[in-house]
Amino acid sequence: MVEQKQVARSKRIQRRTGKTFHVATRLLPQRIRHPTYVLYGFFRIADEVVDAEDTAPPAEQRAELDRLRAAALGEEPTDDPVLEAFSEVRERNGIADADVHSFVDAMESDIDTDRYETYADLEAYMDGSAAAVGRMMTSIMDLDPEEEAEALPHATKLGEAFQMTNFLRDVREDVVERDRIYLPLETLRRHGVSEQQILDLEFDEDVAAAIREEMARTERLYEEGVAGIKYLPEDCQLAVLLAAVLYVDHHRLIRNLGYDTVSTTPELSLTRKLSLLVRTRWKWQWNRDPEAVFYDMCTDFDPSRESHGHGPHGTGVPQTD
Repeated sequence: MVEQKQVARSKRIQRRTGKTFHVATRLLPQRIRHPTYVLYGFFRIADEVVDAEDTAPPAEQRAELDRLRAAALGEEPTDDPVLEAFSEVRERNGIADADVHSFVDAMESDIDTDRYETYADLEAYMDGSAAAVGRMMTSIMDLDPEEEAEALPHATKLGEAFQMTNFLRDVREDVVERDRIYLPLETLRRHGVSEQQILDLEFDEDVAAAIREEMARTERLYEEGVAGIKYLPEDCQLAVLLAAVLYVDHHRLIRNLGYDTVSTTPELSLTRKLSLLVRTRWKWQWNRDPEAVFYDMCTDFDPSRESHGHGPHGTGVPQTD
C-alpha cells in the first residue's frame, strides 16, 4: 500500500513545481488524487535530473535516469519514497511499462536534444513527455476497457495541448535557463525567424506570427482533448476540465502580450486561478457537458469554437463573465 508519507512528499513536490495542475488535482476524488500526486512526483524527479545539466555531466544524468527507470518499473529496490510509491501505483493500476519507458526516454532525449526541426519531431518527443502522462492518468482512473479505448486518444491530445501551452508560455525561460527552443524550427523559418533571433531574445512581428501559428495548432489539440472528458468517471471530469481551462487561459495572457513570450513569461495569478475555479465549478452545476463548459469559460478561445455549437451564448449555462 502507498503510505501517507509517500503521498505527502509527492503532494509537496506538485504544490511547489506544478501550481496550476495542483489547483485542478485538488478536485479529484481521493482515490485518484493521491495516485496523481505520486505520478507527478515521479515526473518532476525525472525532469529535475535533466535540468541538472549545470551540475552533472550527461553520463551521470543518463545513469540516474536509468536508476529511476528501474525503480519505477520495480526492477531495482529504492529508498526514495516517491519512486517506491510510483512503482506500487504502476503495478496496481496497470500502467503500461511502455509508457514508463516512453516518458523516461523523452527525459533522456532532453540531455542532448535542444532543437526540433519539425512539428512531427516535437510530437514524437511529446509522446513521451506529455501524451504518455495523459495515458498514465487515464490508467489510474480505472475505466472499463470500452471507456478507456474511447478516452485514450483524447487524453493523448490533451496531454500534448498542456505541453504545447507550456512551450508557448516559456519561450524566454527555455532559452535563458536551458538553451532550448521548443518551437519547431520550420515554423520559425516559415515566418522569417532565425534560430539565433530566438536565442538573442529578439521579438518582432515575425516571431509573433510563428507563436500565433503554433497557438492555433495547440487550440486544435484542446478541442480534441476536451472532447474526451465525457468518457472519464463522472467524479473526475470537473478536475480535468478545470485543468484544461487553467492551462488554456495562458493563451489569453499570451494574446494580451501580443504573442511576446520572448521578453517575458506570463503567469496566472492565484486570484485568477481561484476565479476560474469558482466560475468553472459554478457553471458545472448547471451543465455537465465538459465541452460546453470549456467553451463557455474560454471566451478568448479560437472563434472556430462557434462551429461546435458550444459558443458562449448557446449552451444554456448562466453567464457570469
